[in-house]
Amino acid sequence: MNFRERQEDFERNYLSPYASLSCNTKGRCREEEKCSIRTDFQRDRDRIIHSKAFRRLKHKTQVFISPEGDHYRTRITHTLEVSQIARTISRSLRLNEDLTEAIALGHDLGHTPFGHTGEQVLNELLDEGFRHEEQSLRVVDFLEKGTGLNLTWEVRDGIRNHTTRGKPATLEGYVVRLSDWIAYINHDIDDAERAGILKEEDLPRKSVAILGKKHGERIDTMIKDVIETSYEKAEVKMSDNVFNATWELRTFLFEKVYIGSSAKTQENKVREMIKLLFEHYINNPDLMPLEFVKISQESGIQRAVADYIAGMTDIFAISKFKEFFVPSSWPLEI
Repeated sequence: MNFRERQEDFERNYLSPYASLSCNTKGRCREEEKCSIRTDFQRDRDRIIHSKAFRRLKHKTQVFISPEGDHYRTRITHTLEVSQIARTISRSLRLNEDLTEAIALGHDLGHTPFGHTGEQVLNELLDEGFRHEEQSLRVVDFLEKGTGLNLTWEVRDGIRNHTTRGKPATLEGYVVRLSDWIAYINHDIDDAERAGILKEEDLPRKSVAILGKKHGERIDTMIKDVIETSYEKAEVKMSDNVFNATWELRTFLFEKVYIGSSAKTQENKVREMIKLLFEHYINNPDLMPLEFVKISQESGIQRAVADYIAGMTDIFAISKFKEFFVPSSWPLEI
């Protein structure tokens, strides 16, 4: 029995009857030889964390566009916070922590530069529409390395269904779906308070009374509630009381931070920049790297341009905009 088989045996003997066992995976898009050390879900986690798409998340907006402070969240710190929350819940429920971690680390790989503003613009420009969860799946299935990462069915399903509208096939997928919610609601409040947009006393009193006044208190309450409500059950969810308080906080954030706050003052500039880049690449496809020119020939120019722009970091998109649309200075005379 090799190391992987021992781990698979441990999962069979220890994990909850509702957990996803790595030995029972529905498999990969392309068959490949098993690793002698790692389970299939562990391999998926490693492939994601070593990918270029994962590294680019460090320069992609979470909520605050081009923040000057070092302590505002970016897409990669959001991803790491989701991963840690999800692992805590999964371990406590005796679910498959490796599967949970792989889904969490990969759930936002397809996110655009400038957060949901970039996603909204591409959704308007692309005839077939654009959703970041579908793009994340496209990254792991096709765009990364030109052939994709060949992940397991369970990880791909969790990535595709991590948003509120999704319905994951595994409990581990539901853990990530809830953890994403817990993470962004709380860290976006934290960042908004740091930016001076919100004060602690602005938060809905009913939610605060149930969840807690401080950042850590609220996360602790939500995580414990999910665990206590879901333990030894065939579903992962919050209690009605905590869910309603959390939903009230989420609604409050949409009203006070995500829409119309000073955090969104750069949004119109971002929208125009992405529109201009999209149009420029549509008219000049040869300016894109060769792999995207090939995609344009096989899947259409719109699809190729959307893939290229979605993969850009904030910094790279600004750099390309300056290159194409901002006049360069003439060299000084000697």
